[in-house]
Amino acid sequence: MLGTYTADPRRTTAIEDLAMNIAEHWTCAKCQRTVATRYCPDCGEARIQPVDLSLKHLLGEVYRAITSIDSKLLRTIRSLLFHPGFLTNAYLHGPRKPYIAPFQLFLIANVAFFAVQSWASIKIFSTPLLSHLHHQDWSELAQQLVNRKIAEQGLSLAEYAVRFDQAAALNAKSLVILMALPFALLVMLLLGSKARPAVIHLFFALQFYAFELLLLSALLLIVAIDTWVGGPNPASSAADVSLFAVQLFAAGTYLFYALRTVYEVRGARLWLSVLALVIAVGGGVQLYRFVVFLITLYST
Repeated sequence: MLGTYTADPRRTTAIEDLAMNIAEHWTCAKCQRTVATRYCPDCGEARIQPVDLSLKHLLGEVYRAITSIDSKLLRTIRSLLFHPGFLTNAYLHGPRKPYIAPFQLFLIANVAFFAVQSWASIKIFSTPLLSHLHHQDWSELAQQLVNRKIAEQGLSLAEYAVRFDQAAALNAKSLVILMALPFALLVMLLLGSKARPAVIHLFFALQFYAFELLLLSALLLIVAIDTWVGGPNPASSAADVSLFAVQLFAAGTYLFYALRTVYEVRGARLWLSVLALVIAVGGGVQLYRFVVFLITLYST
């Protein structure tokens, strides 16, 4: 006796799902290979469908890209600012995937700092030629070197100052890492051990200076806003000293907790290490300005 055939709904659904995953034959634009699957098995390229060119799909791609980048960036910055030393340990022991790598984070902070500095019109690392000639500890040496330079090139001081200031602004942006390298060496001398890879000191320095650059960005914004509402001139000595003092206090506090987390030091060794590194941070800005002066002088 013959019965009526009834399709199994589960089997039908499975067949439909398989059909959805199989596309018509198409040629991969990258590999020039004819394939029948939705994605090229060699390179992963997908066949462009009409829906891929719709506004809805485009907005979805933008949303996914932004939220993916922002979540990782915001997570990294939050850890950097509020959990000193955590990122260094994460890069050393894991997990690494949820966070931006130390050098990439340093570059992002560098770009953010100089963007804020340009907007606020307040210079910290980029010092104009006239300041080198008259207001720095090396002004006497600077006058001798600059006089020799303009004599060789047959330029007036005003003409050379324009060229120098433009090049100095560019060098100051691109050479900030020069402050992190000696800082890493000092950390290694103070706290290095055979049990810890030497490169971890560089990661620690890069992440610390990323914090410093973001801190300076925030301070510049505060100073600029305060100036707009009638506060002191940011170029005044009082504002400069206040900015410098806040920076050093914040750096010392951050280093205190970061060194405890990464290097597990306590007591007198911790306090002496923080003191030495804060002095290095304070002196590093002046040394950096002098190095930028020399590099700019001999490259213009």
